[in-house]
Amino acid sequence: MTITADLVLHPLAGEFATSHTSAVRPVTAPFTGAHLHDLPLSVADDVTRVVAVGRDAQRAWAQTPVRDRVRIIRRFHDLVLRRRSDALDLLQSETGKSRPDALEEVLDVALVCQYYGRRAGHVLKARRSRGALPLLVGVEVVPKPVGVVGIIAPWNYPLSLSVSDAIPALLAGNAVVVKPDIQTSLVAAWAGVLLREAGLPDGLYSVVTGEGADIGPAVVDQVDHVMFTGSSATGRIVAEQCARRLIGCTLELGGKNAMIVRADANPIKAADTAVRACFSNAGELCISMERLYVNDAVYDAFVEEFARRVSGLTIANDLGWDGDVGCLISSAHLGRVQAHVDDAVSAGARVLAGGRARPDIGPLAFEPTLLEGVDESMAVCREETFGPVASLYRVFSDDEAVALANDTTYGLNASILTSNLREGRRLARRLNTGSVNVNEGYAASWGSMGAPMGGVGESGLGSRHGDQGLLNYTEVQTIATQRVLGFGPQLGLDRQRWGGVLAASVGAMGRLRI
Repeated sequence: MTITADLVLHPLAGEFATSHTSAVRPVTAPFTGAHLHDLPLSVADDVTRVVAVGRDAQRAWAQTPVRDRVRIIRRFHDLVLRRRSDALDLLQSETGKSRPDALEEVLDVALVCQYYGRRAGHVLKARRSRGALPLLVGVEVVPKPVGVVGIIAPWNYPLSLSVSDAIPALLAGNAVVVKPDIQTSLVAAWAGVLLREAGLPDGLYSVVTGEGADIGPAVVDQVDHVMFTGSSATGRIVAEQCARRLIGCTLELGGKNAMIVRADANPIKAADTAVRACFSNAGELCISMERLYVNDAVYDAFVEEFARRVSGLTIANDLGWDGDVGCLISSAHLGRVQAHVDDAVSAGARVLAGGRARPDIGPLAFEPTLLEGVDESMAVCREETFGPVASLYRVFSDDEAVALANDTTYGLNASILTSNLREGRRLARRLNTGSVNVNEGYAASWGSMGAPMGGVGESGLGSRHGDQGLLNYTEVQTIATQRVLGFGPQLGLDRQRWGGVLAASVGAMGRLRI
């Protein structure tokens, strides 16, 4: 498949929201550095236009029965799976990730469609609530769409972190405007083509392109809820801008995630799990493990197994199923990863595997890297590397491991490897993170669509997935209906006597088991 902007522009003549005089930005392939396509860039006026179109379309969409919205999303689900080969080619071409990592995104979108396709009718249904005076006051709580949802998505999971958030927003009755990263805009637009083919009305899903600093503020300034995935520093800016407008936002931000390998862990099984937990998507994953606290009892055996596996990982450099890990997204990011490793080594850390760029494989290829002897003076100890680098720390008790794991401003994800599941769950409750995976790195919690996924501390606000991932994009309206008697004096009683009746009624309610 030839990767060009025409791939997504041609079928619908304008999947990207751009003006006729739009500038373009050349996009290169991470695998080779070759020119991939010229991306047309949106301007602030384009954002204004698509938000206005979205608002018009959303009025009718909000009145569309939920079951009809679900039918469209189910057709979209089928199209994504049927055309997964195109999706995998696009994902690999734009991100440089391995094909197995790209497949995770396709499957994630399918799982999101399935979960919310089953749950939307129940979650979005008006529900009855207890009234102020039972029998005399009837109350109904009605979830209503917020209007237009802005999704600002990063480059590392461009399908999952745009479309998988758009699905619940659309099912809730909203229009969606997606601002993907410049490097990965074709994936978001390709999804729009499939949504239209599935029957989504015009105007409900739009893609605006451009640098975050140029287009992001325009999106936040005009939509009714923002879903942002990215760095903690940018997340603060988005939160402040949303606060000024008094609109809601959901933020999944950075992490410096910790894995605890307990004394009772099987070193071989633990090493297998750790490879996936640390190096999936070449470590360009918010919820991957960067800090490993390994109990002294199994440290040597675990490190031997782990280092051997990491050294054996191969780097993908083309489309297809070859390669265990992909390359990095840009030369700037490769420079950051290399700087973290070099800083650590210059300060005394030891490289047990990897540690260097591999231009012989590709311009952005970097070896999966394992460091030992990392301390607080090194950037890799505290700062999120967001690449294929993991650091090992020897500990002597669960208490020490928990204290060190919690010694961070982040709180996104964590992992515990153990042969005692009960102790693993008990230890998990002591970790200050939004999710904890026992005997897994990230897939168990992320793939459990019925459970919320989010962070604490500098790792974000709110959550995606679960019922809340749908209700994020709604406002609630309470409709209370007064029957027979009102709250003012009734039955010819004066205020004092009526007050006594009300007090007695409230007291009686307190004794009822309802």
